[in-house]
Amino acid sequence: MTVPRGPGPDTGPDPLTDGTGPADQDAERLLADLGGSWLWLLGSSVAALVPGIIALAWPDASLHVLAVIIGLYLLVTGAFRFVSSFAREQGDRHLGLLAAALYVLAGVLCLRNPLQTIAALSLIVGAVWVVTGMLTAWTALAAKGLPHRGFVLVAGLLGVVAGIVVLATPNQSAVVLTRLVGLWLVLLGLTELGLALAWRSALHRAGFTRPG
Repeated sequence: MTVPRGPGPDTGPDPLTDGTGPADQDAERLLADLGGSWLWLLGSSVAALVPGIIALAWPDASLHVLAVIIGLYLLVTGAFRFVSSFAREQGDRHLGLLAAALYVLAGVLCLRNPLQTIAALSLIVGAVWVVTGMLTAWTALAAKGLPHRGFVLVAGLLGVVAGIVVLATPNQSAVVLTRLVGLWLVLLGLTELGLALAWRSALHRAGFTRPG
């Protein structure tokens, strides 16, 4: 779940002494602008909705196909979270980077051995959702000035519940796991979609007219 910050004034680069800072600052500012865009949040929601809809529409998919779908979802979501973390304040950025790393690691594990057991796949998905959901909920509770904290908190709690449900049923069939994962991905995606639209509205009310 991505957590944007409000647009701040562009104060220009800070004084630098090592000669390597301007390029680094330009790249960081670019990532921060991209990660704070409502369009980026929209893309993150689509990254959850698409595999969720595929899983629900194809409940009889093999375990191999399910592992590939989940692995790709985790990798793409990790990329979205990595960029979005740069839109946060410095203190919160590390939590975003940690969540992104967990998603990427879990995605690699799913794709590295797509013929793994249902229990292993459930463990990977459930653990990632619980940990990242807790990090998102913590961000919503700790950041008092966070816009639309309610959306962020709901998304975090939804991730925790989804992870617990998956972890609590490690021996279900591939069909049950496919439907369960698909349902939760759709719910998570819709929650992020709501946050993206709310963020777009907030940007317009603030008079922030740049794209995103």
